[in-house]
Amino acid sequence: MEGDFSGDNPFGLKRGDEVCALLTGGGYAEYAVAPLVQCLPVPQGVSVVEAAGLPENFFTVWSNVFDRGQLGRGEGGESESLLVQGGSSGIGVTAIQLAHALGHTVFATAGNDAKCRACEALGARAINYKTEDFVARVKSWTGGRGVDVILDMVAGDYVPRELDALAEGGRLVLIASLGGSSATVDLGKVMRRRLTITGSTLRVRTPAFKAAIARRLYDVVWPLIGAGKVRVVVDQVFPAAEAAKAHTAMEASGHIGKLLLVW
Repeated sequence: MEGDFSGDNPFGLKRGDEVCALLTGGGYAEYAVAPLVQCLPVPQGVSVVEAAGLPENFFTVWSNVFDRGQLGRGEGGESESLLVQGGSSGIGVTAIQLAHALGHTVFATAGNDAKCRACEALGARAINYKTEDFVARVKSWTGGRGVDVILDMVAGDYVPRELDALAEGGRLVLIASLGGSSATVDLGKVMRRRLTITGSTLRVRTPAFKAAIARRLYDVVWPLIGAGKVRVVVDQVFPAAEAAKAHTAMEASGHIGKLLLVW
């Protein structure tokens, strides 16, 4: 780490410290810059390579599951339930671990039995969405109540089904639209059951907004990582010159957790 330390330095970083940072772009580079408030020290027991898998996922999950989705602060009380769509993705394995480590019940969908087993090993009850109906499954597991929060990367025709899977006062948080950006929603159901549909993207937010997330990660999540209760799940590490292979692996959707590049 190098540069001018005269500005806001919330984590007391010093020249030469190993850090991981939420970038605004340009991550495929040997050198990159980031606002100091978006730089966090590499957690205890985590390698620099593993730390590269932290910022994008952990900032995204904290902002959406705990800030927008209000997991643990909704009508269901302190301990609530979360459904993660795409539980074996980089975002998914992060959301499962954080919610589980903080005492919440976690369900996750995945596309094959191996991915389901991986989600279960991280603390979730898993649903193979190709062979099971996730709405029926979570209703069964919750005694018909439904889940408090859903983290969704699919959208499209998943949205009306997710509303059926939510408990009274439940929150649906959208972070991507892999299944399409349009959905037909029964607004009467939203009103009667006091449901919330929300979503966000981090890239356009200010450094001050991202700094607030960094502080919560440092205070709440970094100790969990240091204690071994949360970890970076890395599927494969590629040399930077083989970035195209990493993209091919991502598009094949056979990975569990993060795909990383090294220089």
